[in-house]
Amino acid sequence: MTILQAIFLAIVEGLTEFLPISSTAHMVILSSLYGIEGEDFTKLFEICIQLGAILSVVALYYKKFFDFKKFTFYVKLLVAVIPALVFGKLFGEKIDQFLETPLFIGIFILIGGIALLFVDDYFKKPKISSEEDIDTVSAFKIGLFQVLAILMPGISRAAATIIGGLSQKLTKETATEFSFFLAVPTMCAATGYKLLKTYLEKPEVLTQNISLLLIGNVVAFIVAIIAIKTFIGIVNKYGFKYFGVYRIILGIATIAMCLLGVI
Repeated sequence: MTILQAIFLAIVEGLTEFLPISSTAHMVILSSLYGIEGEDFTKLFEICIQLGAILSVVALYYKKFFDFKKFTFYVKLLVAVIPALVFGKLFGEKIDQFLETPLFIGIFILIGGIALLFVDDYFKKPKISSEEDIDTVSAFKIGLFQVLAILMPGISRAAATIIGGLSQKLTKETATEFSFFLAVPTMCAATGYKLLKTYLEKPEVLTQNISLLLIGNVVAFIVAIIAIKTFIGIVNKYGFKYFGVYRIILGIATIAMCLLGVI
């Protein structure tokens, strides 16, 4: 992986991590086009630069994350992240196999896109407009939706958790923000696990590419801050249909590229 490739991948990560269009799918497609999808470091990089994007949430919502008086906020995040941790541990190897199969990812992108076309019309009567009003049972149910993205890369963690939030009567903005919050423990755990596993099994993959990881995380952090601020406004004004249309186009294009042998 070159520095330029690392920067482009990080830009894609920052732009797509919090949008319901699957950052994993975009990075897999891009790395396949670059011809570096099979490299051990590419697999590490695609997961670890998510940390930079996630830290943008902490930076933007620092009052929420560092208000230790509101203990229930941390409890809800813990309850919501448990399903992802359990299923991620149980099916980690199979997930890695899916990540090496752009065709399956293309199919899941397409399926998720079709679902997003109907989200705005299906969830019309939200009742919860603040994270503080989300109870632990609802938080756990949203966490179960996140499992869909773990088991089917390309579905999109953001899309799954936002739809999960809408199903629990959250407003679009509240569901989107809770999706942001839930990403922090989820991706921190995924990054930490991947770093530790790589260090124990193939330490040279990590130690020889520290600079690329640092560059990637910094770029992803900056781009994600811009993406988060923009996304909230788009959702409030236009809803999710346009993201659905984009996903359908991307899904069809990905499937076509796979069948034609481009990726």
